Amino acid sequence: MAERMKPMGMDRALSSKMGAKYDPQAEAEVRHWFKQLLNEDIGEGSMTVEKNLKDGILLIKLLQKLYDGTPNLPPECNNIKLKYNTSTAPFKQMENIELFLKGANAYGVPDNSLFQTVDLYEGRNMAMVIATILQVGTEAQRYNFNGPTCGSKPVEKHQVEFSYEQLKQSHGVIGLQSGTNKFATQKGMRIGAVRHIADIRADDLSQDGQNHIGLQAGSNQFASQKGMTGFGAVRHISDIRADQYDKESNAHISLQSGTNKFDSQKGMRGGFGAVRHISDIRADQYSDDSKSHISLQSGTNQFASQKGMTGFGAVRHIADIRADDLDREAAAEVSLQYGTNRFDSQKGMTSFGAQRHVSDIKVNDLAEDMRRKMGYTPSVQDMQEYPEQDQ
Repeated sequence: MAERMKPMGMDRALSSKMGAKYDPQAEAEVRHWFKQLLNEDIGEGSMTVEKNLKDGILLIKLLQKLYDGTPNLPPECNNIKLKYNTSTAPFKQMENIELFLKGANAYGVPDNSLFQTVDLYEGRNMAMVIATILQVGTEAQRYNFNGPTCGSKPVEKHQVEFSYEQLKQSHGVIGLQSGTNKFATQKGMRIGAVRHIADIRADDLSQDGQNHIGLQAGSNQFASQKGMTGFGAVRHISDIRADQYDKESNAHISLQSGTNKFDSQKGMRGGFGAVRHISDIRADQYSDDSKSHISLQSGTNQFASQKGMTGFGAVRHIADIRADDLDREAAAEVSLQYGTNRFDSQKGMTSFGAQRHVSDIKVNDLAEDMRRKMGYTPSVQDMQEYPEQDQ
């Protein structure tokens, strides 16, 4: 028979995961049980245990020992004939394993606690093989096997019968899962009343405490709005009547809201923009001359102004004099503020690119004047070309 290919990929990961579940302590317990019952050693380690149990012979011998030593054997075990095959053929060895699984199931081991044939024969899941043998030892304890056993103790069904009176007592109890009503409660509470931790009667409390609000909810024992007449009314810290106040204070505004006891607008007449008087004096006591004055705070009209201006572009006169009193010659002058027309100008220019004359004189007059200053005597040729210069 060809050897099985080793697991790869995901199968290898699953095989490693199942191998990690193998418990050496459980293996030692099973090995000790086999030694006591059959005087056989299954070895140590998962590979050694697989090699010794692979043919299924020791497993069937174990069931035979259990069947013979169990006084109250389950009826299903009578239909199982435990006879193993000593052949080395693979299918014969797997038949021995299957026979053990049937006998263990008849002995009481659940189907979900049994390993599969390949788990032992191919060594896929040796942890499940050890767990199945331990479960067989548990069932041996359940049926009172008269020899050594292994595995955990069996779980026995424990059924309790309650009387009607016991069941009725639970009707007034709320389980802890939903809360409980067995400790501090709201027993004796009324809407708005004080909560009492101890179950005492509410009428035992002092009547004076019914007008008090506890500190937990706030308090009405200190400064309050008692005596307030409406929205916007003055709040009195002490509970006194408002008519006991001095009448003169009705015209006072407290410092919290501002005050009307110092500089005010008292004496103001007119509308927006009227002069504010610091002292309470009458406005008609002022001099009439000041009515045409604008104070420095808003600007002033007492110094240089545009008084006397006739229109846009007219000359501004610092002093209030008539424009016709000015010199006529100044009308043709441009002030230094805008530039001036009193010095070198383009006066006398005839066209673009023409020579600029600073003084309005002819050019030939300049040449004649320069000739006389330099003592230059013209030649015959010059006199012929420029006869007018000689004259």
